[in-house]
Amino acid sequence: MDALDLARWQFGVTTVYHFLFVPLTIGLGVFVAGLQTAWHRTGKEHYLRLTKFFGKLFLINFAMGVVTGIVQEFQFGMNWSEYSVFVGDVFGAPLALEALLAFFLESTFLGLWIFGWDRLPKRVHLATIWAAVIGSNLSAYFILAANAWMKHPVGYEVVDGKARMTDLWAVLTNSTAIAQVPHVVAASFVVAGGFVLAVCGYRVLLERRADPDRTRPVR
Repeated sequence: MDALDLARWQFGVTTVYHFLFVPLTIGLGVFVAGLQTAWHRTGKEHYLRLTKFFGKLFLINFAMGVVTGIVQEFQFGMNWSEYSVFVGDVFGAPLALEALLAFFLESTFLGLWIFGWDRLPKRVHLATIWAAVIGSNLSAYFILAANAWMKHPVGYEVVDGKARMTDLWAVLTNSTAIAQVPHVVAASFVVAGGFVLAVCGYRVLLERRADPDRTRPVR
């Protein structure tokens, strides 16, 4: 196996592993924000318990996604250095927007959400999780824009042997990206729904094993 095959395998494994966390982060974030909204509007304690329980799972998944994403970023420069040199001025633009705008929006407000329990007003605290959710969706959009450009390169020209961006708006509104974003976001909701059903089903199974004669609904 030569260096090219090794680079492909390494990057492919990292990408697949990273993407296990991406759709779950997008969908589960919306689910947690919805639960907290329900608690804020109704005051029912079971919504609060669900918010904190699934919020912990969301944070664990988010942390794993960040770690694997950082590894993937390094591989762009190490495994595919020639590619990065050639298209870095174009391909790097949406990735930079994702890191400097979307990710910092997401991580900042997620930090406020984590440490803001009983410290921030309830309405402000609720707004922090929704801001984090908006950040995660923006992050997905910018990354998909970069991915779409590789499939359908637009808004650039080759100058002195390197790709130079001529139209950032064309890159961000690439028709391939516009088609990919709804597909990925919808799939993220499906993945998160399956995850929630699996967790709840496991809880029901454990309680039935502990009490086989139990007939009342699990709360």
